[in-house]
This record gives sequence, structure tokens and C-alpha cells, in this order.
Amino acid sequence: MKNILVVGSLNMDCVVETPHIPQAGETVSGRNVSFIPGGKGANQAYTAGKLGGSVKMLGAVGNDSFGQTLKANLADAGVDVSGIYALEKETTGQAFISIDDAGENSIIVIPGANGAFTPDLMEKKETSLAKMIEKTDIVVMQLEIPLETVLYVKELAASLHKLIIVDPAPALSNIPDRFWEGIDYIKPNETELSILTGKQMKTQEEMIDGANLMLEKGVRNVIVTMGGKGCMLVNSGLQQFFPARRVKAVDTTAAGDCFTAAFALALAEGKSCSEAIVFGQTASAIAVTRKGAQTSIPTREEVESASP
Repeated sequence: MKNILVVGSLNMDCVVETPHIPQAGETVSGRNVSFIPGGKGANQAYTAGKLGGSVKMLGAVGNDSFGQTLKANLADAGVDVSGIYALEKETTGQAFISIDDAGENSIIVIPGANGAFTPDLMEKKETSLAKMIEKTDIVVMQLEIPLETVLYVKELAASLHKLIIVDPAPALSNIPDRFWEGIDYIKPNETELSILTGKQMKTQEEMIDGANLMLEKGVRNVIVTMGGKGCMLVNSGLQQFFPARRVKAVDTTAAGDCFTAAFALALAEGKSCSEAIVFGQTASAIAVTRKGAQTSIPTREEVESASP
């Protein structure tokens, strides 16, 4: 079993259930409000830990009750939380999520401590980032923390020949090409790939073209997820489509995070890329049938029982 280091965001999610997501100027009566541990980085660390991985989380929270809850929840899943900094002058990140009756969502994120999680902060802490990365095998990141931090960690991880996985969400346009060099896997969805490339992605052919553009920038493998349609793996020698499992979705909040983490865990266990994708699809197919972010993550037994 290889070690996984997840570098990224931790948020407390305020989840509002509503018949439909309001349009501009519209008022809608919601049904329920709940607070659920989330954040793309924390979701991924929690998933990998709950599925049985050897996982450490590197990130930042405020020195407040939300931060304490998020760390405790990760620890309960078996995640090493010694790399999570509690910042005195920042509040824990929060996400305000609206979920409609079809299971679709809209999200507003308040970065809080995630926005203060900079290279300077890491260098000021006692734990050496280089030593932390030396002890891991796979580094997983997202874009809910400053881009400079992701680039800083990526370049250090690449120099130490670690496997690097980046979930480019929330997607940003005009990311410098050097950011992508040395990344082993990126996992954009259709919308994110459109933002990254500046091109519309409506057909599989267009998505393959978009993936090839990312390969030209230095990424080694692109996994494009397409919701209920499935996902596609594109690299220099392969274009492979993986159909989705048919389920009734009630909440897609952490589906992508669950996929990414389960995929990373499968690679850590020695599975092939194709096997890891199927494992990720199986885990995320279960997650979308449940409400919440980390509350939706399945157990290892559930994933194995549902595996094809």
C-alpha cells in the first residue's frame, strides 16, 4: 500500500435543500438546512481514508469550532491530520450549497483559512514540506487553495518523482502552461475542460481534442468525467471510454471528489489505470445516491459489493 498526501481545502458545508435552484431575482422556499463536513481536499482525504488508504491531509482551518469538527471527522476516517494548520486570524472555510430535487447543485465558497494556505505559511511551520512529500508516494490536489500553493507543491513533488493527481476544480482560465508540466493525471469534468482550454466541449470528439490540448501542455493523462454518461481516459497512446453505472442520483455534491480519491487509492494499491477508473466510478455512483459531501462516502465493503 502506497502513501497518499492530499493537499487542499477544508470547508464546513451549509447545505440547503430546495425544489429547484433559484434564478437571478427569484426567491424559493427551501426545505432543510444542515452543516456537513466538506471541502474538495477534505472530501478526497476522507474518502481515501474511509476506503482503507494510508492518507495524510495538508491544509488549513480556523481556530474555531468548524475547524475542530473538520479535523475530528477526518481523524475518524483514519486520516493523519497532523498537517492541518489551525490559524488564529482566519475562519474555517465555508461552502453554501443549494441542492434541487434532481440532485443537481450550485455552490458558493468562502475560502477563509484556505485562502491563507500559502507557500510562505508552509515554510513557517515546523514540519518540512519536502520531508512530508518524501514520505508519500501519491500527491492529490485541487484548486480551492491558492494556485501558487498548488504549483509550489507540484514542482516539489515532481522533483521528488512522486505521482501527481490534480482535480482542476474550481477550474480557472489562463493558468500558465508550466503549471501542467509533470502532472500525471488531471480529472476535469466537461465544464472544467471547457474553461481550461477556452473551447466548448459538447461532443466526445471535442472532449478528446480538449484533452489533447492539455497533453500538449505537459499533462500525461486526462480523465474527463461526464456525469451520468461516464468518463473518458486520454493519453498519448489511448482514448478509452468508460460508461457510467446507472443509479438514481439525489445529490452530486462530492461525486467528483469521491471518484478522484477512490481512483488514487486504487493506484496506491497497485491497480492499473483502467481498474482504478472503474473503482472510482463504482464509489462515486454510490455517493450520488446519498445526501451531503463526506456523509455520502461509501465504505470499502459497499464498493466491493457493487463492483462489476
